[in-house]
Amino acid sequence: MVPQLSAMDLGQLAALAAALGWASGLRLYAVVFITGAAGYLGWIPLPEGLKLLQHPVVLIASFAMFVVEFVADKVPGLDSLWDTVHTFIRIPAGAALAAGVFGGDSTAWALVAALAGGTLAATSHAAKTTTRAAANTSPEPFSNIALSLAGDAFVPAVLWLAVEHPVWFWPVLAVLVLLSLVLVFVLFRFLRGIVRRLRGGAPTPPAAGAAA
Repeated sequence: MVPQLSAMDLGQLAALAAALGWASGLRLYAVVFITGAAGYLGWIPLPEGLKLLQHPVVLIASFAMFVVEFVADKVPGLDSLWDTVHTFIRIPAGAALAAGVFGGDSTAWALVAALAGGTLAATSHAAKTTTRAAANTSPEPFSNIALSLAGDAFVPAVLWLAVEHPVWFWPVLAVLVLLSLVLVFVLFRFLRGIVRRLRGGAPTPPAAGAAA
């Protein structure tokens, strides 16, 4: 049974805000559509700051963008271009969605949620962008499609966990943040090495008689 948001304590609201921020860095339009649809269908009574998401016009627009992103995210090369453009969209949107959880109740908590939500969105977005860029170095498209489908399933799972089991959500989120930081560090070095090789950055060995 889904808990009533109006009866949620601070920890439960914080879990929802964190989940919205984190998931926005992966699939922003899926997050907007799923959250709005859940409110529209009466599955979850959304907080005042998020009720705009259940408006029919917003639902139609978010679903259309969700379909576009679903397709674009599975095309090698186009997925990385899409991620690059959305660097300037996902992070502020994640902050706004997280703030919306507290928007009708507490300005102070809304500000804290915005800062945390934007940071979480930036972390998950960076991990996704570097992972997909690394996958694009392989000529086969199947790894991209597999990663994309995993993201499609992962986002609603994270949102569900935050609403249904907020206590379990926090350790899962901690693991995800740690894993993301490791992925960004390792894959950034991997991609930097590839760029250096493509630019001829590797030192050329001296000719056999050069030292003579």
